[in-house]
Amino acid sequence: MLGPWVLRYSTLFLLPASIVILALFLGSSSSLARSLPSLTKIKNYSYLFKPTQPSPSMPKAPVYFFSHGGPDVQYNTEHPVYPILQSIGKEITQKVKPKAVVVFSAHWQAESNEIHLNNAEKTDLIYDFYGFPPKFYKATFPNKGSPALASQILTLLSNAGIKAKGLKRGPDHGVFSGFNVAFSPEENPLNCPLVQVSLFKNEDPDAHYRLGQAVAALRDENIVIIGTGMTVHNLRDMGSSWGNPKPLPYSVSFDKALKEAVEADPAVRQERMAAVTKRPDARQAHPWMDHLMPAYVAAGAAGEDKGVQTWTLHESSFAWGQYRFGKVPA
Repeated sequence: MLGPWVLRYSTLFLLPASIVILALFLGSSSSLARSLPSLTKIKNYSYLFKPTQPSPSMPKAPVYFFSHGGPDVQYNTEHPVYPILQSIGKEITQKVKPKAVVVFSAHWQAESNEIHLNNAEKTDLIYDFYGFPPKFYKATFPNKGSPALASQILTLLSNAGIKAKGLKRGPDHGVFSGFNVAFSPEENPLNCPLVQVSLFKNEDPDAHYRLGQAVAALRDENIVIIGTGMTVHNLRDMGSSWGNPKPLPYSVSFDKALKEAVEADPAVRQERMAAVTKRPDARQAHPWMDHLMPAYVAAGAAGEDKGVQTWTLHESSFAWGQYRFGKVPA
């Protein structure tokens, strides 16, 4: 336990100690000895214990995009995405071991030019869905907010010129449904603060990309940023294809186009991703782009780190693309 501490601070002690020893060797009448302050007069040794700054090469926490599915995802253990989300969750808790998680959900859009975020420590879940069995409205997910982290995020947003405010709001199903799979309270608890941040209430891909860029510095503190939505999400067409998992053409074409854009060189990624929203099949894949914008937040937070699609599934009028940006600790 003492090894790393000694290595870090040894130079802080060796130099003052060597000066004192040299002064004693020369004698109390030497000019060097007379220049040293009496130990009894020194009241502040704090400079000796000042920690070194983190190395610029210190790895940043990876960024993730979850395709979270509907409120049933936490109960549908036979769905192919279930073990995928479990695996991603274990990667985060067992390898990344985050200090905290900041999540942007498709189900919280604040205002067209203002971001909101939860700054309360204790909140209730928001059951933002209807027509499901009673047990869906009894779902739980242990979570604890962080007023200090919320304040830090507000500062980062302000510094980026983004209008924002804190308020009390619990996690919606875009968070707790998928997180109950990825971070099962019984099998793989998250065990760190969770702060949810809203999207803009608009469909501007560049605005959401800049939103991610504004909070990217959190990664330097091993804070994991997660966007949750769907890579293809068309509820309207779900009704007409009910019971038929065969993917509609746009579920495949748009998901593939998004993958190519996300996995592009980070220098051109923002431009490529913005172009995806103007494709002919974009409005079929996303009649309203709330479920797509969290992917742009995640990509913006990734900075110069490349993105990779870790898994996808084309199913009816949906696509379940999962993404990670950056490296995972070995």
